[in-house]
Amino acid sequence: MDFVELKHKIEEIKREKGAIILAHNYQLPEVQDIADFTGDSLELARKAANIDNDIIVFCGVYFMAETASILNPEKNVLIPDIEAGCPLADFATGQQVREWRNRYPDYTFVAYINTTAEVKAEIDMCCTSSNALKVVESVDNDKIVFLPDRNLASYVQRFTKKEIVCWPGYCIVHQFASLPAILETKEKYPDAITMAHPECPSEILDIADEICSTGQMFQVVEKYKDKERFIVVTEWGMNYALSRKFPDKVFIEPAKRMQCANMKKITLQKVYDVLRNENNRVSVESGIADRAKDVIMKMLAL
Repeated sequence: MDFVELKHKIEEIKREKGAIILAHNYQLPEVQDIADFTGDSLELARKAANIDNDIIVFCGVYFMAETASILNPEKNVLIPDIEAGCPLADFATGQQVREWRNRYPDYTFVAYINTTAEVKAEIDMCCTSSNALKVVESVDNDKIVFLPDRNLASYVQRFTKKEIVCWPGYCIVHQFASLPAILETKEKYPDAITMAHPECPSEILDIADEICSTGQMFQVVEKYKDKERFIVVTEWGMNYALSRKFPDKVFIEPAKRMQCANMKKITLQKVYDVLRNENNRVSVESGIADRAKDVIMKMLAL
């Protein structure tokens, strides 16, 4: 089936089954188009906490679907591709967190939402890129272990007097963004506003006009009402998400494309297949889910 027919079939079966489709901003354009709700990790977590539908199709990577399942243990949470993992989340395991707790007994452990349910069950607080500083500042402790993204941890350290121990993980898409390619693009479009995700290394953040989560990028565009062009230093699916909301603006990728192979594993055909078959269910063992839910809800309460 072509995209038009697939979209029609997806809408049809979604209505029949009372399903809802959530999609991250990094998803393929055609997947974003058929989603009922798109957003960044924080927005998707908020949405997942308030869903009435019995079937949730989560178009994103596995830890995101886990979060939806933790918040909706009685619902049927499906992921179109069970192999859509996250290398950043893989940098930390529950066992490693327990070992680090022995090394840093007086520290509060704050984990980026880009972690597995097992890790969330072992830490004290959870955050996203948009609220990481707020979460760290809310902790009644001046000693923090921040995991698993070292770049986001270093970025938060710029704005807090608290001591932050950085876990040695990173997002491969942002870590290996090409500084020369970004500088080349800035030179080509000198009037453009450069927006960079805080998962990028410091040398890239230092040349950005704005440092922001994908959700905050919408706010940046609204802030610069007189600007036409924006260089978007994050996964390229974000450019499409922005163009949907701001069709009169121009969103430019760095000269070297930034692509998450795992996000792009989700296709329209796979969305249709998982809706039709109701397979690839994501569930979390109740003991882990209960502990993980506590930290997620504390984050949402902020």
